[in-house]
Amino acid sequence: MKKEQGFSAIEALIATTIAVILMAGALSSFNDSATINESATQMLDLEQNIRAGMNFVATDFVSAGWSIPSGGIPIPSGDGVTRPTRPGPPGTVYTFNSQTIAAVTPGPRLGLKWNGKDTDIVNILYADDSENSFPLNDHTLSNITFGGDIVTVSDQTPMDKMDHPIVVGDLIALTNAKGSTLQYVTGVAGQTISFAVGDPMNLNQPDAPAGSITKIRNDDGTYPPTTAKRVWLVTYYIDSLEDPETPRLIRRINDRPGRTVALVLEDFQLSYDLVDGVNNPANIKEPVDPNTPSQIRKANILLSGRSASVMRKTGEFLRRGLTTQVSLRSLSYIDRYR
Repeated sequence: MKKEQGFSAIEALIATTIAVILMAGALSSFNDSATINESATQMLDLEQNIRAGMNFVATDFVSAGWSIPSGGIPIPSGDGVTRPTRPGPPGTVYTFNSQTIAAVTPGPRLGLKWNGKDTDIVNILYADDSENSFPLNDHTLSNITFGGDIVTVSDQTPMDKMDHPIVVGDLIALTNAKGSTLQYVTGVAGQTISFAVGDPMNLNQPDAPAGSITKIRNDDGTYPPTTAKRVWLVTYYIDSLEDPETPRLIRRINDRPGRTVALVLEDFQLSYDLVDGVNNPANIKEPVDPNTPSQIRKANILLSGRSASVMRKTGEFLRRGLTTQVSLRSLSYIDRYR
């Protein structure tokens, strides 16, 4: 009878043990590889979000103050005036407490509180520099009513042929030899622009003691040759209203609804360098008297965020921050020969 050959129980056990060890090693390597891939993907997405947000903020800071008076634009102020509304995060009620809106208005700790830390907001003001076929300020206005509630644009600037027409909600800076003021567009019809009282930002207050449109009027009730220019008031803040679990960076124009420009950003901190010709304060959150926001010449920006989801291995979010400094070009370089 032929003898049969096979594995003993001990041999089978040893072989199985070796196979299990090899399989465990392979699974561990696979898991490590998956973790590294997950980490790399999450970090790449995070860095893209931070850089995208920083690009928006930095670009607007570079434009801050473009083609507006160096001290800012006067707004209604004085006794009996309703303070103009300052755009901010949803649910907040802020106002401009100064006599002008400067190129940069700091808002330390006025933003969302996240992870136990208050975030900042900022308002940035600059003139529209888009390449319109017919820039609004190419020609002086044809007429301004006595109360300043309606202005008529020159026929040489056909409103219906502008690349980016004036619309309700736009902000218009009016300037003449008597000064400047900022008005809120409440209506547009043909060549006329209306600035009715009771606008959402409380800018149209012709009876205000200072900063109103009637303060750039002559004593006889007429207006000197006046030019009009559209300006943008851009606000940045962190918000989680759309998704309570996912904070994001919001960019808001004038008083219009904000728009998300970067996801999963959870901190926004700003400080500023000033030029006052004496102490030149640096890295301060907000100018303190006798300094003013009109002396801001550099913004120091911190944006930080987290990954979209927690890491499987650690159960924690990946976090990363990015800092940069932006010189306010339109304020740092002034035409001293004008």
